[in-house]
Amino acid sequence: MQEFRGKENCVFARVWIPDPEEVWKSAELLKDYKPGDKVLLLHLEEGKDLEYRLDPKTKELPHLRNPDILVGENDLTALSYLHEPAVLHNLRVRFIDSKLIYTYCGIVLVAINPYEQLPIYGEDIINAYSGQNMGDMDPHIFAVAEEAYKQMARDERNQSIIVSGESGAGKTVSAKYAMRYFATVSGSASEANVEEKVLASNPIMESIGNAKTTRNDNSSRFGKYIEIGFDKRYRIIGANMRTYLLEKSRVVFQAEEERNYHIFYQLCASAKLPEFKMLRLGNADSFHYTKQGGSPMIEGVDDAKEMAHTRQACTLLGISESYQMGIFRILAGILHLGNVGFASRDSDSCTIPPKHEPLIIFCDLMGVDYEEMCHWLCHRKLATTTETYIKPISKLQATNARDALAKHIYAKLFSWIVDHVNQALHSAVKQHSFIGVLDIYGFETFEINSFEQFCINYANEKLQQQFNMHVFKLEQEEYMKEQIPWTLIDFYDNQPCINLIESKLGILDLLDEECKMPKGTDDTWAQKLYNTHLNKCALFEKPRMSNKAFIIKHFADKVEYQCEGFLEKNKDTVFEEQINVLKSSKFKMLPELFQDDEKAISPTSATSSGRTPLTRVPVKPTKGRPGQTAKEHKKTVGHQFRNSLHLLMETLNATTPHYVRCIKPNDFKFPFTFDEKRAVQQLRACGVLETIRISAAGFPSRWTYQEFFSRYRVLMKQKDVLGDRKQTCKNVLEKLILDKDKYQFGKTKIFFRAGQVAYLEKLRADKLRAACIRIQKTIRGWLLRKKYLCMQRAAITVQRYVRGYQARCYAKFLRRTKAATTIQKYWRMYVVRRRYKIRRAATIVLQSYLRGYLARNRYRKILREHKAVIIQKRVRGWLARTHYKRTMQAIIYLQCCFRRMMAKRELKKLKIEARSVERYKKLHIGMENKIMQLQRKVDEQNKDYKCLMEKLTNLEGVYNSETEKLRNDVERLQLSEEEAKVATGRVLSLQEEIAKLRKDLEQTRSEKKSIEERADKYKQETEQLVSTLKEENSLLKQEKETLNHLIVEQAKEMTETMERKLIEETKQLELDLNDERLRYQNLLNEFSRLEERYDDLKEEMTLMLNVPKPGHKRTDSTHSSNESEYTFSSEFAETEDIAPRTEEPSEKKVPLDMSLFLKLQKRVTELEQEKQIMQDELDRKEEQMFRSKAKEEERPPIRGAELEYESLKRQELESENKKLKNELNELRKALSEKSAPEVTAPGAPAYRVLMEQLTSVSEELDVRKEEVLILRSQLVSQKEAIQPKNTMTDSTILLEDVQKMKDKGEIAQAYIGLKETNRSSTMDYQELNEDGELWLVYEGLKQANRLLESQLQSQKRSHENEAEALRGEIQSLKEENNRQQQLLAQNLQLPPEARIEASLQHEITRLTNENLDLMEQLEKQDKTVRKLKKQLKVFAKKIGELEVGQMENISPGQIIDEPIRPVNIPRKEKDFQGMLEYKREDEQKLVKNLILGKCFLHGTPIVKDWYHSGASRTRSQQLKPRGVAVNLIPGLPAYILFMCVRHADYLNDDQKVRSLLTSTINSIKKVLKGFMKHNTSRQNEHCLTNFDLAEYRQVLSDLAIQIYQQLVRVLENILQPMIVSGMLEHETIQGVSGVKPTGLRKRTSSIADEGTYTLDSILRQLNSFHSVMCQHGMDPELIKQVVKQMFYIVGAITLNNLLLRKDMCSWSKGMQIRYNVSQLEEWLRDKNLMNSGAKETLEPLIQAAQLLQVKKKTDDDAEAICSMCNALTTAQIVKVLNLYTPVNEFEERVSVSFIRTIQMRLRDRKDSPQLLMDAKHIFPVTFPFNPSSLALETIQIPASLGLGFIARV
Repeated sequence: MQEFRGKENCVFARVWIPDPEEVWKSAELLKDYKPGDKVLLLHLEEGKDLEYRLDPKTKELPHLRNPDILVGENDLTALSYLHEPAVLHNLRVRFIDSKLIYTYCGIVLVAINPYEQLPIYGEDIINAYSGQNMGDMDPHIFAVAEEAYKQMARDERNQSIIVSGESGAGKTVSAKYAMRYFATVSGSASEANVEEKVLASNPIMESIGNAKTTRNDNSSRFGKYIEIGFDKRYRIIGANMRTYLLEKSRVVFQAEEERNYHIFYQLCASAKLPEFKMLRLGNADSFHYTKQGGSPMIEGVDDAKEMAHTRQACTLLGISESYQMGIFRILAGILHLGNVGFASRDSDSCTIPPKHEPLIIFCDLMGVDYEEMCHWLCHRKLATTTETYIKPISKLQATNARDALAKHIYAKLFSWIVDHVNQALHSAVKQHSFIGVLDIYGFETFEINSFEQFCINYANEKLQQQFNMHVFKLEQEEYMKEQIPWTLIDFYDNQPCINLIESKLGILDLLDEECKMPKGTDDTWAQKLYNTHLNKCALFEKPRMSNKAFIIKHFADKVEYQCEGFLEKNKDTVFEEQINVLKSSKFKMLPELFQDDEKAISPTSATSSGRTPLTRVPVKPTKGRPGQTAKEHKKTVGHQFRNSLHLLMETLNATTPHYVRCIKPNDFKFPFTFDEKRAVQQLRACGVLETIRISAAGFPSRWTYQEFFSRYRVLMKQKDVLGDRKQTCKNVLEKLILDKDKYQFGKTKIFFRAGQVAYLEKLRADKLRAACIRIQKTIRGWLLRKKYLCMQRAAITVQRYVRGYQARCYAKFLRRTKAATTIQKYWRMYVVRRRYKIRRAATIVLQSYLRGYLARNRYRKILREHKAVIIQKRVRGWLARTHYKRTMQAIIYLQCCFRRMMAKRELKKLKIEARSVERYKKLHIGMENKIMQLQRKVDEQNKDYKCLMEKLTNLEGVYNSETEKLRNDVERLQLSEEEAKVATGRVLSLQEEIAKLRKDLEQTRSEKKSIEERADKYKQETEQLVSTLKEENSLLKQEKETLNHLIVEQAKEMTETMERKLIEETKQLELDLNDERLRYQNLLNEFSRLEERYDDLKEEMTLMLNVPKPGHKRTDSTHSSNESEYTFSSEFAETEDIAPRTEEPSEKKVPLDMSLFLKLQKRVTELEQEKQIMQDELDRKEEQMFRSKAKEEERPPIRGAELEYESLKRQELESENKKLKNELNELRKALSEKSAPEVTAPGAPAYRVLMEQLTSVSEELDVRKEEVLILRSQLVSQKEAIQPKNTMTDSTILLEDVQKMKDKGEIAQAYIGLKETNRSSTMDYQELNEDGELWLVYEGLKQANRLLESQLQSQKRSHENEAEALRGEIQSLKEENNRQQQLLAQNLQLPPEARIEASLQHEITRLTNENLDLMEQLEKQDKTVRKLKKQLKVFAKKIGELEVGQMENISPGQIIDEPIRPVNIPRKEKDFQGMLEYKREDEQKLVKNLILGKCFLHGTPIVKDWYHSGASRTRSQQLKPRGVAVNLIPGLPAYILFMCVRHADYLNDDQKVRSLLTSTINSIKKVLKGFMKHNTSRQNEHCLTNFDLAEYRQVLSDLAIQIYQQLVRVLENILQPMIVSGMLEHETIQGVSGVKPTGLRKRTSSIADEGTYTLDSILRQLNSFHSVMCQHGMDPELIKQVVKQMFYIVGAITLNNLLLRKDMCSWSKGMQIRYNVSQLEEWLRDKNLMNSGAKETLEPLIQAAQLLQVKKKTDDDAEAICSMCNALTTAQIVKVLNLYTPVNEFEERVSVSFIRTIQMRLRDRKDSPQLLMDAKHIFPVTFPFNPSSLALETIQIPASLGLGFIARV
C-alpha cells in the first residue's frame, strides 16, 4: 500500500508561503494544524524542512494549493482556491510548460508577451475561431474579437475591446490582431478594401507614434481608440481613430538606450533615395534629436524596409505622393531644427551664428524667411495694456523655445496625419454599429514620475473603476438570473482617488489655476496641494524628504510624483511669433497644420473625423484679441485630457466592454522567461487580482446540474440517483457539504464558494483512489495467485526434470554395468569359442578322415550286398513268373471246360421254356423288370467302369512315373558308383594339390598383406587428396554461391531501385499533375470570383446612379460575394454599357483603389474584348434582322407555302369536279337511253361497266393527283430554297413535312381526306335526275371504295406493326432470358447474403426500368392525345368555315339532309432521328426551363437546389430531389440540349448553335453565382456533321469544375456545424471522460441535448449526401471524390479544433476520437468506398488520437511516437503534447524534457511549420469518361418540364 500511495497522495495539505525571490513558494504540511499553533512544520519542494511562523496579529494561515488536476486551466476562475499564488502559478505553468500565452480570468483575457513569433495568428486560426463560442476554444485574442463581433450582431449593441498593460507587454500587437480578425471575418461592404485600409493604418501610426524604450522596441507613446464601423449586414464600412496624450517630449529628448519616433530613423535610413536628396538628411547620429539615446538601431529591424512599408500604407490610404513628400519635409525640418545652435551674448540674450546651415536648411524646407525665423528664435514679444516690447531671451530659454516649437510642429503633424487617416477610413454609408479597440497605456511607476505618468495613472484609475463596476454588474446579473440570494460584494472603489484628481479643488483644478497665475511655479503649486489635501485625504501623502513631490495611493500601488515640470508641460507654451512665421510659409502644407482647430473638439467633426485634440498650444495673442487669449489659456493639456477621458468613458459605458490585460513576463525581452516579481506587480496593477478577489468573495465556481451529475456521479449511490437531476444533486450536496452557506442552488446552475470544488475533487479523488486500491488489491491478489501457480508449475516441472535426469543417470549407470558385463561375457565367450573352434576343427578333420574311411568300407559292403540282392531279385522274379504262368493256364483251361458244361445245360432249359407261351408271358413280365434292373445295373456298371478306368489310368501314370524315377535312380547310382571310383583316385591327387595350395596360400597371404598395406597407404593418400579436393570444391561452391547471391542481390537491388525510382517518378508526376490541376482549378475559382466581383462592381455602379430604397435588407457578410448569383434578369450587354458611364463619378468620390485596379486589370481587358466581340455580333444580328424584315415585306407572309398548298388543293378539286361532271353527263345519257330497271341491278352489265369505269377513274385520279402534287411541291421547295438561309422559318419545316409525306405515300390519303372535307357543294344538281339516286349511288360506291382501301391499308399497317412489335418483344424476351440466366449463374456463385442482396438489387432495377417504360408510354399517349385534340380542333374549325361558306351559296331548297361522315386519315408512326426542334424565339424559354428552372434539378447539376438548401437551411431533407427527378433519366437536360444542337447541326445553322451554347454557358454561370470508340453505330449516326464544338470543350470543362467546387462548398456549409460537436464534444462512449471544472467561460456541454449534433447526425448527413448523389445518377468516381473531400473536411476541422482546445487533449478524448473514426470507416465499408482515399485523409486525426493514448515517458516512447506520427507535422505533435491535460489525478502530464526529446528527434524532419490543416483545401477533381448507353431517339421529354414548344425530329 505504501508503494501505491506515493508522495503526491500524502494525507497532509499543500500550501503557498511568501518568498522574497519567487514571491510564492509551494510547501507541504508535515503536521496537522491545530487552533492555537504558532508554527507550521512545512516541507519545501526543494527537499528542505521549514518552520513557518504565523503572524501573531492576523493569525492568517497560508493559502491552500489547488489540486494538480486544476493547475493549467484555461480560466483562472475555474480554480477552486482563488488567490494570488494560485493565479501566478497557473499563469507560469501555462506560459512556461505549455507555451500558452493567453489565459482567461473571468471576463478578462490575460496575454503574456512571449517575445517570440508564434504561429497562432494565421488565417487558418482565424477561420477556426470564427463562429465559435468563447469558452469552446482555448483562450485567444481572436476568441475575444469573435465574442465582440457576435454580441454586436446578436444584441444590436456596440462593443469595445480595452487593451491595456505596461510598455512592452504587447498592447499594440494585441490590438492589431483584433483588428485583423475583424477585417478577415467580416469583409467589407464594398470593393474598396476598407479592411485593408484599416490594417494599413497600423504601420503609419506605429511609425509616427511608436518608439524604442528600455522596456519595448516598439512602444506606443500615445493612446488610441479605433472605432471600426459596420453596416446592417455587419461588414466593415470604415473606421475612425481617436488619439490620447502623445508623448511630445520624446521628439526633443530620449533617455539612454532609447530612440525617438521610428519615422525619423526611417527617413535617415532612406536618405540616399533620389526623391529624398532635397531633404539633405544624413545618418541618425548627425542629428541632435536622434542621437541622444545612443541606440539608433533596433536588432532585427530594417528601417529602410519599414519606410517602404510606411509609404505603401500611405498610398493605400489615399495620401498622395505630394502630401507624403510634404510630411517628410516637415519631419526633416524638425531634425534640422534640432541641430540649430545658440551662442550667448550675455546672461539674458543669445544669438545664432551667421548663415547657420541647419537653420538655412530648416527655412528652405519650411519655406519661411531665414532672417525672420532667426530673429524670433532669439527674441520674444511682450504685450502690455499700453504697448508691446520685444525682449531677447537667454540661451537656455531659446533652446527650450526651439524644442517647444519642434514638439508643437510634430504634434500638429501627428494630428494632421490622424485626420487624413480618418478621412481615408471614413465611409459615406451610414454606420449601423461599431466595435472600438482601445490601445492605451497601463499603470506606470518609475523612479522619477512626472506629468505624463500622472495622466496615465489617472486614465487607468478611470478604466479600473469602469472595470470594477462592470464586473460587479455581471456578477449581480448572474445571481439575479439564477434567482439566488446575494449580498453586496465589497470591492475596491476607485472613486475617492478619482475625486482627488478631477473634482473641484482637485489636483488638476489646482494645476490649471496655478497655470493661470502670472508668477505660478511648481513649488507654489506643491504648497497648495499640501494645504488642500494633506491630512484631509487618506490617499494623498507628502514625502518625508521632499517639498517638491507628492504621493497618491492608486489602486495598484503608491506613486511618488515630482512636481518639477508639471506647470510647463500642462501649459505647453509656444511663442506666437514663431507660429506666425510658420503660418506665412510658402510651403502650402505647413499653414494647414496651424489652422484654427476649435471645431476639432467634437469627435464627429469633419476635420478630425472623431479625434479629440490632445494638446492645445496657448499662443501669445496680439493686443486686439484678449478674449481669445483667455479662452486659449483655459485649455491646458490636463483640461483637454480630462475632457477626452470623459468622452472615452461615455463611449465605453455605452458599449459592451471586453478586456485584454497584457503582461510583460521579464524586463530583458527573453522568450518564454517568467519573472514572478514583475508578473505579480503587473497583475496587481491591471486589476486581474481584483477580479479574482471579487469572484472569490461570491460564488466563483458554477456548475450546471447535468455537469455536476456527470462529474460527481462516483460520489453517489444507486439509491441516490433519481429521475430529476436537480433533486439528485441537491440531495447529494446536502450529504457531502454540511455548511449550506458554501453553495447555492440556482435555476440552471449550482454556485459554490471558493475551495468547495477542491473539496469535492478531493472526495472524488479519494473515492476513485479507494476504488483504485480495491481494483489494485484484487488485481494484485490475482496476479500473485497467478504468479504462485506459475511458480508451483515451474517447481513441479523442475522437479520432474531433475528427477528424470537422476533416473536417466541411474539408468545410464545400469546400462554401462550391463554393457561391461556383456562385453566381458562376449569376450570370454569369444576366447573360449575360439579355442573350441580350433579344437573342433581339428576333431572334425580327424572325424572326417575316419568317417570317410568307414563310409567307404560300408559303401563297398552295401554295394556288394545290393548287387547280390539284384541278382536274387531277378532270379526269383523269373521263377515266380514262370510258375504263375503255368498255374494260370491250368486254371483258365479248367474254367473253360466247366463253363462250357454249364452253358450247355442252360441252353437246354431255355429251349424248353421257349416252347411254352405261358412261360413266355410269365417270363416276359419278369423280364421287363429285369431288363430295367439290368439296364440300371448296366448304367451303374458303366459308371463304375468309367471310374475304374480313370483310376487305372491314374495308376498307370503313377506307375510309369515311379518306374521312370526308379530307373533314373538306378542310373544315377550307377553313375555315382563310377564317380566314386574316379573320386577315390582323385582324392590322393587332391591331397597333393592341397599341400601345394597351402604353400601357395601362405605365399599369397604374405603378398596379400604387402598389397593391402600398399593399398591402405594409397587409399589414405587418395582420401586425403579427395578431402582436399572436396574442401576446395566446397570453397569454390561457396564462392560461386556468394557470387550468385551477390549478383542476385545486386540485380534485385537494381530492380528495386529502378522500380522505386519509377514509382517515385510516377508519384512525383502524379503530384505535379495534381498540383497543376489544383493550380488550374484554383485559378479558375479565382477567375470566377473576379468575374463575380466584376458583376458586383457593375451592379454597384448601377445602384450608384439610383437612390437606394431605405430599409434595404442585407444578408450575412459571408455571402456578400454571392449576392448577385441568382439575378437572372439582367442582360450582359446592358451592364457592360453601364460601366463606362459610372466610371467617372466613382473616381471623383473616392481615391484610386490601386489593389483592386491591379487585381481586375487583366479581367477588365478581357471583358472589354468580349464586349467588343459581342457588340460586333449584335450589330451583325441587327443587320440580318433588318434584311430579313425587308425580305419578309417583299415576299408573302410566313404561311405562304401553306396557302400555296391549299390553293393547289383547291385547283385540283375544281379540275376533279369538272371531270366528274363530264363523266356524270355521259352516264346520264347512257342510262336515259336504257331505262329498264334491270340495268341498275348489281349483276347487270351496266352496273359492271359502271364499276369498271369507276375503278379506272379512281386509279387514274390517284396517279394524276400524286404527279401534280409532286411537281407543285418541288416548285414550291425550289422557290423557298432561293430564300436566304438565315430567314428559314416554318415554311421550310412545312416543306420538309410535305417531302416526308411524299416519301411515305401519305399525300394521296391526306388529299382525299381534305377533298372530302372541303368538297364544294355548288354542284348543279339539276343535271341529275330528280331524286338524285344515281349521284348517291356513285358517291356511295366511291366512299365505300375509299373506306375499304383505308381499312385494308390500316389493317396491313397494324399487322406489320404488330408483327414488328412481336418480333421486338421476342427479341427482348430472349435478351431478358439470357440476362436472367447470366444473373442466375452469377448469383449461384455468390454467398447467400450477397445472393439475396444481388437479387433484390436486380429486382429494384427491373421495377425501375418498368416504371420508366410505363411513364414513357404514358407521356407518349398524353402527347398523342394532345396532338389529336389539336388536329381535331383545326379540322372542326375548317369544316365550320367551309360549311358557313357553302350555306351562303346554297338556297334552302337545295339543302339535302345528308349525314356527315367522319373522315379517317391514317398516318404512319414517325421514325424519330434523335433530334429536337425549337424556334429561335423559344431559346430563352428552353434555357430557362432546363437550367434556370426546375429541370436543372432533375439532372446531374443539382447545385442550385443544394445551394439554396445550404444557404438558408441545413436540414438534409432539403437536398432530396424534387418532383419526379428520381424517375427521370440522369443527365436529361444535357441530352435535351445535345438533341437541340443536333437539329441545328442538321439545319447547318451556325448562328443557332453558337447562340444556344452561349446562352447555356452563361445560364450555368448564373446558377453557379447563384468519346466515340464506345459508341454504337446508331450513336455514331447522331454525331454532329457540320460543326466542331472543340472550342467549347474547355469552357464546359471549366463549368464542370466550378459546379463541383460549388457542390463541395455547399456540402461543407451543411456539414461543418456538425463536425466539432459530433466528433469532439459529444461523448459517443458515455462515462469515459468526465467533465472538468470550468470557469466563467462555460464550454459547450458534451451531453447530447436536444438539438446537439452527434456522430449519428454526421453519419445521417453523409447518408443523405450519398443517396442524393446516387439518385441523381452521379458518376461513382465523382461520388468517391466528393466523399474523400468530405472526409478531409471532417478530419481537418476536427484536428484543428483539437489543436486549439486544451480541454480536448486527454486520454479519454483520444479513445472517443478513435471510436468515432472507426464508425466513419464502417460507413465507408457499407458504401463500398474504402478505395476512394477517404480513409487516408483521416490519418492525421487517427495519429493525433493515438498520440493522446500512448505512453509519453521514456526515450523508447519518444522513438515510437516519432515513427508513428508520420502524418503530423512537428508543430502539431509538440502542440498536442503541450496541450495534453489529465482529466483525473491518476494521469500524468507530459514533462518538458520529453517534449524537448521529441523536438530533437524531429528536428531533421522537413515538414510545414503551419500548425493547422487547411480546411478550405479542395482536392483537384478529375472527370472520368463513361460512354452513354442511351439512344437519343428513345428519349422522351416529360410534360413536367414545360418543354412543349419543342418538337421531336
